[in-house]
Amino acid sequence: MIDLKNAGQGLDGYGLLCAQLESLLADERDFIANAAQFSAFLFSQLDDLNWAGFYLARGEELVLGPFQGQIACVRIPFGRGVCGTAAATLQTQRVEDVHAFAGHIACDSASNSELVVPLVKAGRLIGVLDLDSPSLARFGVEDQAGIERLAQIFLNASDC
Repeated sequence: MIDLKNAGQGLDGYGLLCAQLESLLADERDFIANAAQFSAFLFSQLDDLNWAGFYLARGEELVLGPFQGQIACVRIPFGRGVCGTAAATLQTQRVEDVHAFAGHIACDSASNSELVVPLVKAGRLIGVLDLDSPSLARFGVEDQAGIERLAQIFLNASDC
C-alpha cells in the first residue's frame, strides 16, 4: 500500500498508480466492471480512506454506484453536499473539513475530509468519483491532481 500523503511521493507516487491502473483496465471496456475495479484499487492502494467509489448521474441527481467502504447514501441531488456540488459545478471539490462545508451530507459520521472529482466524457456528466477520509485535511493539491489523472485514465478505458 502506498502512503502518498505521508511518504512525500507526490505525483511520483501517483505516476506509479497511473501505470498500475492503466494495466488493470487495459482489457476491459465495461463501465460498471471498471468502476468496481477502480474503487477497489483506490481503497486498497491509498492510505487513510474510509470510502472510495462512484455516484452516477441520473437526471438531476446522483445515484450510488460501485464503491468500497461503509454503507452509503443512495441518492444525492445536484447542488447538495460535496458530491452534489461537484456534479452541479463540474469542478473538483477538495474539502479539508466536511463538517464546515455548507450542506454537507453525513453518510458516514467517521468521514472528516473529502475529495470529489466530476467525471465528464464528451461534454456529458457521467457521475462523480468520491473519496472520504477519517482524517481532517487528508487530501492536498498533489492528491487532487493525481486523482484527477487516475479518473481520466478510468474514463478513457471505459465505455460510457
